[in-house]
Amino acid sequence: MTRPGPIDSATLDLSPVDLSGVRIALAHDYLTQRGGAERVMLSLMRAFPGAPIHTTLYDPDATFPDFRSAEIVTSPLNRIGLLRRDHRRALPLLAWASESVRIDADVVIVSTSGWAHAFPTTGRRLVYCHNPARWLYQTEEYLGDAGLFSPRRLALAALGRPLRSWDRRAAHRADRYLANSRVVARRVADTYGMTAGLVPPPHSIDASGTQEPISELRDWADGFHLIVSRLLPYKNVDKALGAFRSLPDERLVVVGAGPMEGHLRAMAPPNARMVSGLTDAQLRWAYAHASALIAPSYEDFGLTPLEAAAFGRPTLALHAGGYLDTIDPAVNGAFFEASTAWEISAAVSANRGRDWDSAAILRHAEGFSEERFIARLRAEVAALVGR
Repeated sequence: MTRPGPIDSATLDLSPVDLSGVRIALAHDYLTQRGGAERVMLSLMRAFPGAPIHTTLYDPDATFPDFRSAEIVTSPLNRIGLLRRDHRRALPLLAWASESVRIDADVVIVSTSGWAHAFPTTGRRLVYCHNPARWLYQTEEYLGDAGLFSPRRLALAALGRPLRSWDRRAAHRADRYLANSRVVARRVADTYGMTAGLVPPPHSIDASGTQEPISELRDWADGFHLIVSRLLPYKNVDKALGAFRSLPDERLVVVGAGPMEGHLRAMAPPNARMVSGLTDAQLRWAYAHASALIAPSYEDFGLTPLEAAAFGRPTLALHAGGYLDTIDPAVNGAFFEASTAWEISAAVSANRGRDWDSAAILRHAEGFSEERFIARLRAEVAALVGR
């Protein structure tokens, strides 16, 4: 079977687009964490400098410090500190909060996986979709092993049907939908009955930037396997920890935070370490000193393999989802067929001693540059306003 590769952006027209006089605003679900979607927002800030960002919740201490330089407009929910610290608690109120974030602009570029596409606006709406709301359409995957009577499960059971109806109405307000991967484009079609253009996000990590050693890992500076992930059930970090328990001669570093952090720390074997709250300089150090990235979850877009590729590092990934768009087995990675401890362990063992071409991996990453992403988004905006 032929594996679909990433879209060919080599022939993309990178010539400047004149958007003078067009009032542009940005929108995002919530700015309360550091993840791939938030990195895309940073790229959008650079694509449209000076554009205000509208969001439901904003916690400047929990997300990337770069957002402090932007004009951030929030919903009334942002006054409640508990919700800023944990946006999941705001679930029953987010539909109402989203309808209250009114935007006066000619074009609103919406970065969303569930709420911001509902923000009312006076102008046109370009939606960049990371995934249709996972908690509404992939509920079991989102909940993981949450108990039958867990608060999240009960809330979704009560609110799921009206929220799905509300979400579909919101989606159809868009003038144009874009998806970050083939997987997400298919989900947009299945969920909303809409055709989405395909625009892969940039890896957005500057491999040439300064590096800062991570104090907990100084004695492992000669190499380790790396996971960069939010610590949620569907990310399968527990399976990777189980794999490395059977690989005592290998090392694993997990970078990330999330609800499962305590559980994962408790089960981590001696040859695995977990770190969180890293600066960009420390994250660059982690990538630069890794021998390979481990990517065990079903992702909508395979972003972390591109970040690893920017440092010439290969990825061992689940053979599914967005990784099919960003990993070429002949260039920057290898696949395992299931996220089990045994499969991950076998992939690590098979990769031992393999000689990767770092220069080829770097060239692969360049195909997903921020320059190309910005050019495509500006062209999409120009098309919406008839430029």
